[in-house]
Amino acid sequence: MKASPLLLALVVAVFAPVRAADDPVIPWRHGVNVRPVAPLAGRHTIHSYYLTNPESPDGTRVLYYVSTTADGHRGDLIVRDRASGRETVLARHLDTEDAHRAACQQWISNGRRVAYHDVKDGRWRVHVVVLATGENRVLAEDRQLCFGRAVDDELPIYGCHWNPGPHRDLQFLNAATGEIRTVMTIADVEQRYGAWLAREFGGRPTSIFFPHLSPDGQRVFFKMSAPGPDGAANNFRSKNASHRQGTVVFDLVRRQPVFMREQWGHPGWFPDSRRLIEASNTTLNTDTGGPAAKIPDLPHLPGDHPAVSPDGKLFVKDGALLLAGGAPGEWGVMVCDIRGRSFQILHRFDNSGGARSWRRNHPHPIFSADGRRIYFNVNAGEWTQLYVAEIGAGGG
Repeated sequence: MKASPLLLALVVAVFAPVRAADDPVIPWRHGVNVRPVAPLAGRHTIHSYYLTNPESPDGTRVLYYVSTTADGHRGDLIVRDRASGRETVLARHLDTEDAHRAACQQWISNGRRVAYHDVKDGRWRVHVVVLATGENRVLAEDRQLCFGRAVDDELPIYGCHWNPGPHRDLQFLNAATGEIRTVMTIADVEQRYGAWLAREFGGRPTSIFFPHLSPDGQRVFFKMSAPGPDGAANNFRSKNASHRQGTVVFDLVRRQPVFMREQWGHPGWFPDSRRLIEASNTTLNTDTGGPAAKIPDLPHLPGDHPAVSPDGKLFVKDGALLLAGGAPGEWGVMVCDIRGRSFQILHRFDNSGGARSWRRNHPHPIFSADGRRIYFNVNAGEWTQLYVAEIGAGGG
């Protein structure tokens, strides 16, 4: 039976508001406060990466790296009180691999400590600072730091990707006790994925690189690395320092790898600790495997870094806006419905400035723990600046 025009109108009237109310992007469409976190001239302010939130677990402080050098390779770590704007220097004169991830600084121990890595005289060290006392301890040497969970003490560490030496395994460092334990060996990876390793890396010895812990602490993803032509000379500030590829997920409870993809883009965990979001509006299920799935009807931002909101309803990403109607050289930060179709550009900027590092800094957007703020770096003008976009009123 053919529906009457009146009936169709009533259906639209009833369901349109439901669809609008169901759109998680709506709070980000109007009245969003976008501002620098620490607007002091003459310095770079950089949060480390799209995989770690620079805001403390209780939401009161922000952690960032500050540098007054043009390339951003040497600087200090600062914690800023969001209410008062008061800055506290945690560590001075750090030397970094690049301005891309700075010191891989991160909150740990539910906000009681901060971890970072630093290089001096060619040796890398992982440091942990106790906020209450200022005590700064070196807890690992000849290792670098990836990202753990701010709510516990475990930090994933690994041997330097260009020259790991004996440190080819996946290890966890306990920020409270200083204990280092091996949770997966390179032999485990070789046994499971040896044919791919031989094909991808041409028989060169490999190591586990860039391990990132899942939100529930039960899984970790990482990629594989083999030293490149410049790695043997300890020239880590080079694109030829190492060759890195693949995405492996290791289940810490079952103590075995459960997922492998031969490519690495920019993966990040969903809150469920089972799915990954990837660059180019892509999702991966590490439980079921299978082909990557596309999130429909969203603009493609080349080279984007996606991060899912704490409630799993949104994701934010960065990238060049040319394919989304932007001008050449214009970049932006975009928040999107995880189901697709609905999106909003929060901020546009020229991304050609900022720290003159050999590896360029990117916005690397990430949600706060309560989902109300998005932090990102802006590379407009001479200095890279950490920005925040916030729904509703709030402090810095």
